[in-house]
Amino acid sequence: MPTAFAPLRLSGFRKLATAYAINDVGDMVGAVALAILVFDRTGDALATTALFVSAKFVPALLAPALTARIDNLATGRTLGVLHALEAVFFLVLALLATSAFSLAPILALALADGILALTARSLMRGSVAGILEPAGLLREGNAIFNLIFAASTAAGPALAGLLIAWQGVDAALLLDAASFALVALLLFTASDLAAARVDLDTWLARVRRGLGHVRGDRELRLLLIAQATALVFFACVVPIEVVYAKETLDAGDAGFGALLSAWGVGIIAGSMVFAATRKMSMLALIAISTLAIATSYLGQAAAPSLLVACAFAVVGGVGNGVQGVAVLTAVQLRTPKALQARVAGLLESLGAAMPGAGFILGGLLTAAFDPRVAFATAGVALSVVVAGGALALGRAGRRETASAGDRRPATDP
Repeated sequence: MPTAFAPLRLSGFRKLATAYAINDVGDMVGAVALAILVFDRTGDALATTALFVSAKFVPALLAPALTARIDNLATGRTLGVLHALEAVFFLVLALLATSAFSLAPILALALADGILALTARSLMRGSVAGILEPAGLLREGNAIFNLIFAASTAAGPALAGLLIAWQGVDAALLLDAASFALVALLLFTASDLAAARVDLDTWLARVRRGLGHVRGDRELRLLLIAQATALVFFACVVPIEVVYAKETLDAGDAGFGALLSAWGVGIIAGSMVFAATRKMSMLALIAISTLAIATSYLGQAAAPSLLVACAFAVVGGVGNGVQGVAVLTAVQLRTPKALQARVAGLLESLGAAMPGAGFILGGLLTAAFDPRVAFATAGVALSVVVAGGALALGRAGRRETASAGDRRPATDP
């Protein structure tokens, strides 16, 4: 088996990858269905915003604590229980979609599901690292997960649209519930995942240990700060892309779809690039891929036509397909096995929370100026993040080298 697919030889990884593929497509379908349900029944953009806050932002604040509380339990059974609960939540959401609509219980269920989803994803990432890092296959395994993510990003929304048009929102929510149930069964019976381990620390002490590891590793801390900042500007253009396509470029609905498709094609290509660049350092990949996204935004800010904008969108998608998985791999490589789920949970929470600030910033820039200014601002800011991150990491590396030299035992001349 080629090296790129070597992780699939390991039974535990195969089960996790299969579960991730099923779950990711289901998540895409469920997210689209919930957004359509809330907007169609309320006609209120604020209600849709409340759904985002409930499903993404608030869980990002709470999930790391739950992850620290349960990451010492048997991985398979814990993931099985979490996904079974998500299946129940989406079954109830499907029932609510066919009955008298009420926003409050939908937001409450979205909040509960968001907490479980981020926790399950963190535990899964930690388990993958625990299986693959001792075998020296972490990079290859993350590349496989990244390819699955790229495929589900392309297929999930399309499947949701077709199913909702054919059978309605409730059918899409039921499909998501079924995907969770299938994953729960697959993982609950997986005996080859990590067993429970004794941890005498209190829940709060486990939270502190995870945060303490990040604070104590200067390079890891700088990487997470840079990524949190970059996530704001990555998301800056998301809410205004439709305005950019339909008004700035005068390309209509078809132009908006073309921009999204171009970005999706780039993500798939970027996933393949990451899988193929096994010898390049993670920090170099992070810098280059972030600059690719910055270049894409700057190019779209100046693009005179839809064709040029789509070409730059492909460039950004390639960067997108490399950047996130490169950051994840770099974080995992600097984290001990016992803390993998906790640190992955912190990274997942940043990915859920920080884009909210970007959405607001992009909307304000577009309202005050126009979409081109929002794209240009995001592109320049991302370039500054790369430059600042490289400078800070360089200084941190020189300090570590000097510190190691100071500790070196003296020798006679």
